[in-house]
Amino acid sequence: MATFAILPMKAPGTGKTRLEASLGQSQRKALASAMFSDVLTALGRCTTLAGVVVVTGDIDSARTAGLYGAEWVDEADSEGHSAAALAGINHALTNGADRVLLVPGDCPLLDPKEVDSLLDETHSTECLSVIPDRHGTGTNGLLICPPLAVAPSFGPGSHQRHHDLAAAAGIKSLTTPLASFALDIDTMDDLQAMQTHLDSCRGGASHTRGLLSQINGLTNV
Repeated sequence: MATFAILPMKAPGTGKTRLEASLGQSQRKALASAMFSDVLTALGRCTTLAGVVVVTGDIDSARTAGLYGAEWVDEADSEGHSAAALAGINHALTNGADRVLLVPGDCPLLDPKEVDSLLDETHSTECLSVIPDRHGTGTNGLLICPPLAVAPSFGPGSHQRHHDLAAAAGIKSLTTPLASFALDIDTMDDLQAMQTHLDSCRGGASHTRGLLSQINGLTNV
């Protein structure tokens, strides 16, 4: 099966607003860019992907995508995450995608071996695999086969909503927890959890690890 990863990406300077009480705009922008680079690095090391599609209206993110060998689909940030994901899906279909893996740009711990295992082990011709966030209520990843079987619907409560959409479409759905997808960064609690994890291990998320070490006092949060 030809599987394409779809990565919607907001302009780094406009996202992560829930961190603004603790991080300045330049720090939030640098953090978003570092995480994006780590995710692209991981996807580039996957052996089971036919391609990576980055959907963004931000020219700097588009250039970064190109540096990592990803394709770029131009989509205004105002359209929202779900609409951007759908634009990426449609682009992948024109390139022969049999299924798509929707990937977040803020999970810098993404493990290529975990992605490859997921794709190797999931063979159903009609199936939705929902990869939850660490709280179990949101969605950090979706594996959709065929690509338009279910329209992505991110946001609060999306984990259950995606299962409901699959049921309405008459296709099988699974919850598939993946450790390297669990830690996304939206809040200071998330950032603290990420820092704790990085302090406990060596290697991985090199761009994010380096950026966090430069933010004054962050390792003491």
